[in-house]
Amino acid sequence: MEKKVLIVNGLPRTMIVDPNATLASVLREQLLLTGCKVGCNQGQCGTCSIILDDKVVRSCIVKMKRVPNDAKITTIEGIGTPENLHPLQVAWMAYGCAQCGFCSPGFILSAKVLLQENPSPTREEVREWFHKHRNACRCTGYKPLVDAVMAAAKVLRGEMRKEDLLFNPTGNKIYGTTYHRPSAISKVTGTWDFGADVALQMPPDTLRLALVQAEVSHANILGIDTAEAEKMPGVFKVITHKDVVGKNRITGLITFPTNKGDGWDRPILCDEKVFQFGDAIAIVAADTEEHARAAAKAVKVDLEVLPAYMSAPAAMADDAIEIHPGTPNVYFEQGIVKGEETKSYFDSAAAVVEVDTYCSRQPHLPLEPDCGNAYFDEEGRLTIHSKSIALHLHHAMICPGIGVEPDKLRLVANPTGATFGYKFSPTNEALLGVACLATGRPVSLNFDMFQNITYTGKRSPGFVNCRLAADEDGKLLAMETDWTIDHGPYSEFGDLLTLRQAQFTGAGYDIPNIRGIGRTVCTNHAWGSAFRGYGSPQAFLASEIAMDELAEKLNMDPLELRYKNIYRPGATTPTQQVPEVFCFEEMIDTLRPLYADAKKRCAEFNEDGKKRGVGIALGIYGCGLDGPDSSEAWVELTADNKVIVASSWQDHGQGADLGTLTHAHETLRHAGYRPEDIKLLMNDMAFTPASGPSGGSRQNVVTGNAIRVACEMLLNAMRKSGTLEKGEYRTYEEMVAENIPLRYDGKWAASMCTDCDPETGKGDPFSNYMYELFMPEVEVDLATGKVKVVKFTTVADVGTITNKTTCDGQIYGGLAQGIGLALTEDFEDLNKHTTLAKCGLPYIHDIPDDMEIIYNISPRPNGPYGASGTGEGPLTAPHPAILNAIYNACGVRLYAIPALPEKVKAGLDALNK
Repeated sequence: MEKKVLIVNGLPRTMIVDPNATLASVLREQLLLTGCKVGCNQGQCGTCSIILDDKVVRSCIVKMKRVPNDAKITTIEGIGTPENLHPLQVAWMAYGCAQCGFCSPGFILSAKVLLQENPSPTREEVREWFHKHRNACRCTGYKPLVDAVMAAAKVLRGEMRKEDLLFNPTGNKIYGTTYHRPSAISKVTGTWDFGADVALQMPPDTLRLALVQAEVSHANILGIDTAEAEKMPGVFKVITHKDVVGKNRITGLITFPTNKGDGWDRPILCDEKVFQFGDAIAIVAADTEEHARAAAKAVKVDLEVLPAYMSAPAAMADDAIEIHPGTPNVYFEQGIVKGEETKSYFDSAAAVVEVDTYCSRQPHLPLEPDCGNAYFDEEGRLTIHSKSIALHLHHAMICPGIGVEPDKLRLVANPTGATFGYKFSPTNEALLGVACLATGRPVSLNFDMFQNITYTGKRSPGFVNCRLAADEDGKLLAMETDWTIDHGPYSEFGDLLTLRQAQFTGAGYDIPNIRGIGRTVCTNHAWGSAFRGYGSPQAFLASEIAMDELAEKLNMDPLELRYKNIYRPGATTPTQQVPEVFCFEEMIDTLRPLYADAKKRCAEFNEDGKKRGVGIALGIYGCGLDGPDSSEAWVELTADNKVIVASSWQDHGQGADLGTLTHAHETLRHAGYRPEDIKLLMNDMAFTPASGPSGGSRQNVVTGNAIRVACEMLLNAMRKSGTLEKGEYRTYEEMVAENIPLRYDGKWAASMCTDCDPETGKGDPFSNYMYELFMPEVEVDLATGKVKVVKFTTVADVGTITNKTTCDGQIYGGLAQGIGLALTEDFEDLNKHTTLAKCGLPYIHDIPDDMEIIYNISPRPNGPYGASGTGEGPLTAPHPAILNAIYNACGVRLYAIPALPEKVKAGLDALNK
């Protein structure tokens, strides 16, 4: 150990430190300065950035032996307080930079040093700084971060006041404005406690957990020897499947009777078989995380390795064994039938195209690894804190498996450093529950980034064949599709994902005759979990490339072919649903002159060895869980005449707190309530109702409506007369005096919706849709094949805008993930794709600063105050638009993503032969 005196946030601190400990661990664990967040722990994400002697450093890779005595260290806790924020912190709030908030402290500190060195940076200098210092963000698409730095620089130069950065409501209205998130101030000051921060605050008797995980992808388990591990220092217990009192399975809640499995295929702790790399086989509970991890390495697992089927074609081969004995590897099928038989149309069509596409196993890459804690609460309930975005759904999925009665299990959502959908599936919840039950002690389990990348679910790859037929005028006559979803070893939500291909392949166009069939396949690669855009990226990759090829065959412009076939009154979706609005015509009319400018700009681009091109695609996504999706919220008038609004609108960065506040305030403001009069109670099953999962961009519609209904019920009870004027409502005292209830439960269901038929796909699955046009401009390096998106224009229709800043941030972030999906991101090679960088996480130089969002506003009849969802739309089809742009630039047509430089270069070489 070594004694050091450090000047931390302006104060001398005497520290006794391990010279080999990291600066991040000392700040977090010894000084409890948890505003320093640890993401990758490899220096690749910048969440741990702090200021050391006026330089930005990534503290997770700085050993204490390299930190000199009297070093001056500044963390986020040292640059501002909630009462006196630094201009950068205010700007971060104003520009919506703190979405999940996990990267915010590191970015703000990095930007502080930049502005000390360069008080008047250009936007490109800001981008260069963040790229050099490896400050990564997965949520925002980076553009708002640069906006915030430029604004804060003006304040620091004395050109404006920091108070003028934040939107100030006028007329007591925040709906549709740029009002900031309630959580923003905690996020920018580093006081928003994420799961690993909560773990540091757990009681002294908390056991720290480590997993024994499979290092092969498919095997029979012959034995598990825990004897040596149990004797190691600090070990309290080694937990195996024998300690699980329930079914030891997570139920997949699959579709019956069409699914050939039973849904009980995912073990909590593997007992008979290993089904994928990273499967949990045992849990070590010890006094420290270091002791637990060391003991986990000592557990011996005797395996009989089996053939591993790492792709759908391999698992579908005639000689493939059943991964789950008794259930075929192809375990679910979904059809699509619309209009007449398609054969005659293809036989007589003026133009026919056929494409085969592959949409990859995209990793989610949140910067906060999975983390959670469990304990028994004051009522004896097993209580599990996690990154869950589906509390009540996960409750149903894990109760039988861990062996707890439903009323004895309480789930709580921690402040969450983004999930992008992977936490729609339970990951560590059942493991935490099993460990807490088996030990009788509080427990915590924090993954490292390797575990987070290799263990958690991924976007399921999709193999899609799409054929389109059109007449000589370009009018679509028919479509035929065949698709295969590689869903990994576990069936949860695989049938729903397969249905998505029926719903979205060819969506956006009035195609009168459709026939298709698809299937879900069990493999031994990463299990499939929800990912933003769920199912639509696989579908639109095929149909939007096919539309471009059809346009070329007909000698038509790609945009004009789309314009000829988009939804107009009288058209229906592939599932024969009538769209709730018809907005594409106006959207394309808006984009057309910008498209003409882009084509001209790319054609005139003149730089040796490089070419530019522009691409087009459209995308659609439905808001809701298929069929009559529903939600609940409650409100209560309190003694101080404030209102509590309670829901389980789980927030993983999309802005649940602001959505809740905005919908509630838009209703309650008629009684004079201001935003500060509304208190939010969120995401704790002990108090909050079943609002459903935060997926499918459903919450803004379904829970937004439930909140509206609850608030309307309260106002109706408070109203003294038939008017809505302020001053005509009862106070708390008057409500009590007249014995009028103070609490009201709001419920809303999409009763206009129906499920889709498993054979024909026919149905009305969604009350609301999102509609979006994508127009990227790309630059191709002809020598290397490297592709860069230099500009991205999108036209989005998400109904009325609930909050402008939040909608902007969701779209910028979705486009950035679409660029990653198209060009860099993958999780295929278990030896390679195990870090953020090697998985292709886009840094700021990989995303254009020139991104333009144009809103087309079509109020939705079934949305709260006309709103639809936002988050899924921008990741529906940016990637086929990018592939179309690559073809436009250099003539290389790719059908599989990511479009890595070597793939593009091979295509260029083939063209030059």
